[in-house]
Amino acid sequence: MTDRRDDADGDARPPTASASAGAADRSRGRSPALGAAVRRRLGIDVRALAVVRIALGVLLLVDLALRSRNLTAFYTDAGVLPRALLVESYPLAGASLYARSGEPWAVAALFLLAAVAAVALAVGYRTRVAAAVSFVLLASLQARNPFVLNAGDTLFWQLLGVGLLCPLGARWSVDAVRNTRPTAAENPEARRFAGPRSALLLTVVLVVYVSNAVVKLRGEAWPAGEAVETVFRLTYLHGPLGGLVPESPALLTAATYGWLALLLVSPLLVAATGRVRTALAGALVAAHLSMAPALQIGVFPLVSATALVAFFPPPVWDRIEAAAAPAIDRCRSTAERGLASAVGATAAARPRLNTLPDRATRGRVFDAVAAVLLVALLAWTATGLGLVDAPEPVAAVSDPAESDWDMFAPEPPSTDARVLATATTADGDRIDALYGDAVAADRPPSDARGYPTARWRKHVSLLATADAERVDATLAHLCDRATGPADAASSVTLSVVEFDPDTRRVVDRRDLGARRCR
Repeated sequence: MTDRRDDADGDARPPTASASAGAADRSRGRSPALGAAVRRRLGIDVRALAVVRIALGVLLLVDLALRSRNLTAFYTDAGVLPRALLVESYPLAGASLYARSGEPWAVAALFLLAAVAAVALAVGYRTRVAAAVSFVLLASLQARNPFVLNAGDTLFWQLLGVGLLCPLGARWSVDAVRNTRPTAAENPEARRFAGPRSALLLTVVLVVYVSNAVVKLRGEAWPAGEAVETVFRLTYLHGPLGGLVPESPALLTAATYGWLALLLVSPLLVAATGRVRTALAGALVAAHLSMAPALQIGVFPLVSATALVAFFPPPVWDRIEAAAAPAIDRCRSTAERGLASAVGATAAARPRLNTLPDRATRGRVFDAVAAVLLVALLAWTATGLGLVDAPEPVAAVSDPAESDWDMFAPEPPSTDARVLATATTADGDRIDALYGDAVAADRPPSDARGYPTARWRKHVSLLATADAERVDATLAHLCDRATGPADAASSVTLSVVEFDPDTRRVVDRRDLGARRCR
């Protein structure tokens, strides 16, 4: 089974794309060979876009499932950031759909709607509509609580936003089955989607690696080969398998230099083609997937691995498509039968309303938008890295140097951190307000525990004693969280304890605050 190149999203290049592109190059005085070389580097195989689409849909479901564990804590008025406090800190966040109500049931309903849109995106049903709904809901969810986000969240919404401009549903989708029409034999070059939109998607990913490499080189730990060992000494960052990483200085030094080398050669993701590009993208994907079970850093590794799929060239997808042909044929047959029974002959014959611009016009509009965004992205990145000065109007609004791509750079943290959240009941019993179990009466700093999730770690790490309102809201939530069926908490305290990773000696204790609960 091979899906035709008809654009299920309405703007992919037709089967005669290669000849048309060559003719356009000649008419503009450009070398067809040069145009082909550029398309090989900036183009994306539409099957790669299909895998990106499927992975994004699945990741949206994973992200929702992980966030749902703390739905009340982070996204309702009974949590650590009530809507009044959110709008006071971030006025524009009031536009978030999740800020329309502070009730758990309303947030849960939006989670359910987001899950439905994510499934539609994954299977490629009404792909652009599903992507648009998913993007709006994801952006709204992130805006509802900016204090629990990390670099993975930023890359997530950027990928989804740029994906809106690309033909994510052109292959391996319900839309592709619905829109298949008899065509001439497919030209292999027609499988490559190339233009400002593909360039923008690739650049969004490349900027992460280049920016992170530059910032890492400005520190000392990475060039000295010490950074990875430092990171794995921090138990609060350990994922499920983090404690199993061998304590071998030589191995961890090699991992430091290996990751730094991958970052430094990351421009070859665009500059190279063929096996070099495939090997580099594969190495980066493998590195990110190894981070997922080893480090507690949220969805960042999985989002990064998804983004890298776009760099794999057509020969990779030719082999995958050939190997998976029987399964693809079965899926296609099932989809065709399902569509036939759901739509029916009458609905299939119903005339379409041509209320939208034609395919070519939409493509030109999307290309223009992508070109503007691409220039803005490059300018912002250059400014953030200090290569050019930020214009005064930009500097007055935001600081480009405050990048999301400085993960563990220029230096990784050097002290381990844990949290003491202690609730006291009216009977004098002590309860861990985060975990709900009993703790020692005096609760020494050595009894501090790790954070329940990466988002709790992010929230607590951004709390400061000077930020009295956010601290008080957090303590109020901990009062409710610690209340059990028998005893209600009468007071709660919150502290962060820092340890020396080697000696486990307490080097600092930061008391964030205390509150009477009743």
